[in-house]
This record gives sequence, C-alpha cells and structure tokens, in this order.
Amino acid sequence: MLAWTVYISFIGVLALMLVPAGQARAARGIALLTAVAGFLLGLVSAFAYQPTAGIMTIVQKPWIPGLHIDFFLAADGISITLVLLTGLAAIVGILFSWNVEHRTKEFFAFYLALIGGVYGVFLSFDLFLLFVFYELAIIPKYFLIAIWGSTNKEYGAMKLALYSFIGSAMVLIGIIAAYVVSGAHSMNLLELAKYPYPASFQYWAFPLVFVGFAILAGLWPFHTWAPTGHVAAPTAASMLLAGVVMKLGAYGALRVAMTLFPLGLEAWRNEIAVLAVIGIVYGAMVALVQKDFKFVIGYSSVSHMGFVLLGLMTLSSIGLSGAVLQMFSHGIIAGLLFGVVGRMVYDRTHTRELPLLEGMNLSRALPFAAGTFAVAAFASMGLPGFSGFPAEMSVLIGAWRTFPTFAVLAGLGILIGVAYTLLVLQKSFFGDAAPTPEVPAHPLPPITVPERIGAVILLATTLLIGLYPKLLLDLIVPSFNSPLFEALRNEALRKGGIL
Repeated sequence: MLAWTVYISFIGVLALMLVPAGQARAARGIALLTAVAGFLLGLVSAFAYQPTAGIMTIVQKPWIPGLHIDFFLAADGISITLVLLTGLAAIVGILFSWNVEHRTKEFFAFYLALIGGVYGVFLSFDLFLLFVFYELAIIPKYFLIAIWGSTNKEYGAMKLALYSFIGSAMVLIGIIAAYVVSGAHSMNLLELAKYPYPASFQYWAFPLVFVGFAILAGLWPFHTWAPTGHVAAPTAASMLLAGVVMKLGAYGALRVAMTLFPLGLEAWRNEIAVLAVIGIVYGAMVALVQKDFKFVIGYSSVSHMGFVLLGLMTLSSIGLSGAVLQMFSHGIIAGLLFGVVGRMVYDRTHTRELPLLEGMNLSRALPFAAGTFAVAAFASMGLPGFSGFPAEMSVLIGAWRTFPTFAVLAGLGILIGVAYTLLVLQKSFFGDAAPTPEVPAHPLPPITVPERIGAVILLATTLLIGLYPKLLLDLIVPSFNSPLFEALRNEALRKGGIL
C-alpha cells in the first residue's frame, strides 16, 4: 500500500497535465485530492505496521538485471514516520497555496512531482533507486522557486540547485565505490550493509557520502543555500524545503552513510558533531540579528536541523530516536512558521522587513495569524507540550552521555533561540512603533478558510506528538534493532555505548 504514495503522486502530475489551461480550481482540487490520498495511505500503513516486524518489503522486482539493480521499496518505522510527515506537509502546502493563479496546473504538477520524489527516497532500499528519487525531488525545487518565487528567485533557485547537485555528485561517487568494492553483486542496501568494507575505504567514503547528503540537511558551513532558498521560494516551496526536503539529507546520512560505513563514522564522529553544534549556535546567532522575517525562520531551520545531526552522532538509542523525532517535529513547526510568514503576512503586507511590520499592528489587523505564530513560536522554542520538547530533549540527553561539552553548547543555542523567537514575535505582531507611511490605508484581507485549516492541522499535530510522543517513538525506536543497523550497533557497543 505504501508504494501507492509514490505512484499516486505521479498519477496526480499526469492528471494535472490534462487539465485545460485556466482551470485553476480543477488543478487545486486534483492536487489536494492526490495529497490527501497519499497521506491516508501512509496513515493506514502506520496503523497496520508492526514495529517488531522490522523492515517490511513493499515491492521488489528486477529493474536493471545486468547491474543487479531492483525496484525495491521497503519500510520500517523511520520510513513510515517520514512518510506521514510528507503527507501532512503536502496537504498543508496546497492549502497555503490556494491563491496561486499564475500557471496553476504547472505549479501543482511540479509540487506533486517533488512530493513523489520525497516519498520515493523514504521508501527506497536499493541505492540506485534511492538516488533516482533523490534527483527527482531536486529538479522540481528549482522550477518552483525560479518561476513562482520572489526575492532574488533566480539566484536562490540556482544556488539551491548547485549545492544540491554537488552533494548528489558526492553521494553518487560514494555509492558507486561501495557497489564496486563489495563485488558488484547488488545495490540492495540490506545486502551492502552486511559487507565488511575495509577501514581504509570507509575513512574516505563515509565523509564523502555523509557530507554529500548533509549538505541538503543544512550542515554548517554548507548551509548557505537554505536561508537564501527559503526567502526566494513561494510559500508552499518554503514549507516543503523546511518540512521534508531538508529531511532527505538527514535521512540519507543515517540510512546510507552511517549504516554502510560504521568505521568511517567512528573516525569522523567528533568532527561531524562539532559542525552540528556550530550550526546550532551559529544559525541561532545569525537569526537573532536578521531584519527580514523570512531570513529569521530560514536561519532558525539551520539551527534546529543541527540538533538532528548532533543526535545522529550520539550513537545511542535515545539520541538517534530523538534525531528522527526532531526531523518530524521540525518539519511540522517550520512548515507552520513559513506558512504564516509567507502567506498570511507577506502576501498581505507585501513586506517582510521587521522595522516596517513593527508599525502595522498586525496583532489587530491579522489576529488569527498573530495567534498562530505565537503558538508556533512557543513550539519552536521547545516548550513542553509541543513536539519540539521531547525531540530536542532526547537529543540533548543522548549528547550529554557522549559529548557533554557539546550538549551544553547546544543548550546555549536553545537559549539564543528563545531570544530571537520572542524578539521576532514582538516586532512582527505586537510592535509598539509609530505607524510608518508603508502601513496599508485599507484593511488587510482576512485569513482564508484553507489557511485556517492548514494552520490548525499543523498546530494539532505538534500538540498531539508533544503530549503523546509515544505514537511515533513506538515506530522509531524498534527500527534500530533491525539487521540494517547491526554494524552500527556493534560499533556502539565496542565504544561502550548502547544502541
């Protein structure tokens, strides 16, 4: 059933291509129905999945027999968690894009193609197939930003594409090398994970593949595409970039680099952890001084993704499960923040400059947006009751056991995050500055029903997982007991850890 999340997304693309030009309502309807169908398939599969079953094969058919490449889709609790995130992000992104009138069917066709590629990455257990879907997710991003974006959209789209393709090239070299060194018998990830790659090979293959994936996860100092891309992207693309596309990088780093090259991981573990902590603190500090509303959220995303990468380096059950939970949590919260900034505020006020917004009294002009952003801001700060709290707390506990100094520095990043979040909340919605000439003379358009529905969905999700994280942790934690992570578990035990 999960395979249909991929198929139905591309069927939706074909259906949109058949819609006559100018039929925006029909295009929106097809896109929304496709996204809802994908989410419902993921939800049904999540309820049906038995965590103790390990990795569940969905479909495995020969694809390129001469190269031992299969069309191999499978899932474990990690995959299902991220499939659910993708389904939610897809639905809400469409609701926040209900106002798109320019080339509507093309917009949603690229949108669904990106979603289909993301589903494919999370479900692929053949490395070549995973790489194909990874590239399919990158290409639509460029067009969504370059055609429907705003500030420096061509520059933002090109920078994002170049960084993505450089990372992809690094990943491809590593995958081909792993395939050849193993004897070229299979591209099956489960089979390759059993092969004892020489330590000398792992020492250079691991950083190549890990960094190649982690570029898309916003790893410092390769993060600069992210804030620029977020600012240039239309609202739905920003929501997808933060919500699911950045998760592709973290997922690939965990699923491929860490499972295939555990000796390389151990050799480079401290260095990656240092970069993750720098990303946490640096992203928060830069967000603190930004004047553009969207840049604040963009650098915030870099900071919060640093917790994911730090959690991966802990090699402990609590740290790794916290990293995956943080992927889900950040996808929900960042998507909501970008939805409020891009659609509710920018599309109505036509500015993202905090000094200008400060004089607009948006808490009265747009009370729903103000309330939504306030709650999302508290969730982003990691307030108990929201999904960010159990996620970041798990990462910090795992880091404290492994890198105590880094855990303290990451905690400093959280404190800076509280500062910039409260500052931007006050300036954007509750500012007391004198009205400026840029203040609209007429009332701002009210928040629409689709926007309200999308916001409520994301708010309800972060509350649900914050109050009852067991819903996802029961899927995530048993996944690390599968044979795929056996080499990683052995390496953790050898170093005195527990995974």
